[in-house]
Amino acid sequence: MEPILSIRGLSKTYVTGVQALHPIDLDINKGEIFALLGPNGAGKTTLISIICGIVNASAGTVTADGFDIWKGFRAARSRIGLVPQELTTDAFETVWNTVCLSRGLFGKPPSPAVLERVLKSLSLWDKRDAKIMTLSGGMKRRVLIAKALSHEPSILFLDEPTAGVDVELRRDMWGLVRELREQGVTIILTTHYIEEAEEMADRVGVITKGRLILVEDKDALMKKLGRKTLTLALQEPLQAIPPELSEWDLRLKVDGNELEYVFDSHAERTGVPSLLRRLADLGVGFKDLNTEQSSLEEIFVGLVHSTEAEAAQ
Repeated sequence: MEPILSIRGLSKTYVTGVQALHPIDLDINKGEIFALLGPNGAGKTTLISIICGIVNASAGTVTADGFDIWKGFRAARSRIGLVPQELTTDAFETVWNTVCLSRGLFGKPPSPAVLERVLKSLSLWDKRDAKIMTLSGGMKRRVLIAKALSHEPSILFLDEPTAGVDVELRRDMWGLVRELREQGVTIILTTHYIEEAEEMADRVGVITKGRLILVEDKDALMKKLGRKTLTLALQEPLQAIPPELSEWDLRLKVDGNELEYVFDSHAERTGVPSLLRRLADLGVGFKDLNTEQSSLEEIFVGLVHSTEAEAAQ
């Protein structure tokens, strides 16, 4: 299946000599939710801005839904919707007029039915005659999404879509993103909220210092890089870890009442059974135990730190 978005050798170097993006190759599949993770200044917004025609690339090509974004800019851009980080709206206009104007800018004929459907899906229908300046921050964020959807794009970029949004509204937006995906819209989102990627994404890309260091199916990434933590609640606190347990990488926590062991659950030998036997031999009893899978956030932080350490060498 042909990717709906294909990026080849895309890079950006500013006149100051700063290389914001090193050459990036990336394919996005139709109908998927792709999460692009990275710290501030990693190059996420630069990448999106180039694809959306806001920033010029230094090199490379981008094809959106079959159209080259430079040779066929109008056709390519009409396939793309963008929800930027900043709340950029005309404060004195009404919600309805703002969304109508946005649709017209892409050369689409008036369609009250389409706009009504978009506004209702975002719980904005009752606010259609309200001026933007009277809306809450969360509602303004919804208006930005409505503007991006007004011309019925097949690709939607969400650049930090829930920044500054309360938890309830964030959950609503997650639901909306899933609905859009069910309608065939391809979603690419950048986020600082790792749980968004873990909750919604089909695939995850990690970018740092302008380099795309990893692209992986989310579940495969969790399986490949995720580690498990075994926590033992001890019957009696320990002052220190017995030297007989030095074979295992253990940590003593909570005033000596918990023993923690991190292991690779996919390894041929996890070390867990032998650890439990050794504890029994030493007379170290425990009253409870639990295991916990590493979160995507822990994986992400580990990847970024390891890449930065390699670059520093």
